[in-house]
Amino acid sequence: MAEVQIGPWKPHRPRGPIAALYCSPGPKYALPGNTGYNQHDPSKYRAPSYSFGSRRFKFVDNCSPGPGYLVPANITMKGKDGTPAYSLYGRPKDLNAFRTPGPGSYCPERAGKSAYRSVPMYSLGARTKTFSNDQTPGPAAYMLPTVLGPKIVNRSSAPNYSLTGRSKIGSFHEDLQKTPGPGTYRVVEPATYKFKPPQYSMTARNSLPGDTTQKPGPGAHSPERVVLSRPHAPQFSFGIRHSEYVAPLIVDVVD
Repeated sequence: MAEVQIGPWKPHRPRGPIAALYCSPGPKYALPGNTGYNQHDPSKYRAPSYSFGSRRFKFVDNCSPGPGYLVPANITMKGKDGTPAYSLYGRPKDLNAFRTPGPGSYCPERAGKSAYRSVPMYSLGARTKTFSNDQTPGPAAYMLPTVLGPKIVNRSSAPNYSLTGRSKIGSFHEDLQKTPGPGTYRVVEPATYKFKPPQYSMTARNSLPGDTTQKPGPGAHSPERVVLSRPHAPQFSFGIRHSEYVAPLIVDVVD
């Protein structure tokens, strides 16, 4: 094959080993670290590790008065001293001024029945609303009992007769088809009260079990493609366009 020259560079064999010839996974695999406690390198010595605890919370913010409180002068080692103490306050004011009623505030003539006897008094008031909704039955709402027919309350009634239609039962036009015939009753099976003979049933023919899968025929095989049992010519394939020896294109964009 003829060598193709790309620009000023011409393909040739490297003079010495280069890194592109030896591929490695690179930093894909991360080695365990030598610091910290978790995921430490087991082949290295691991020093003891200590942790900082959290600060305990206070149950009560004001736990004790401390040395900054002031002891009152009247407090002794046995408690408060018994010397009486007095204080001066202003006179409290009434919330509402009390007004005593005078002689002219009373009206004895209006005492009414509570002080002396009086004649009956009547007043005319408006009609209440209940009368407008009171549906009292009038004289025409009542019905006197009838004097004709069998339903007389206070006297005996004459015999009553009624006319009815002709009955079809027993007449010349009676429908006799409603009478059950011999086919209406179900015949009891003889095997119920006699010896029961053997019974046989006829079923469909059972097909023999077989293989229903589709088998390949003679034309389904390609013996000319078999290369395991005989030598064959070499085969070549087209590779990718880029190469590991070519540096990536870096374009500096200047604003």
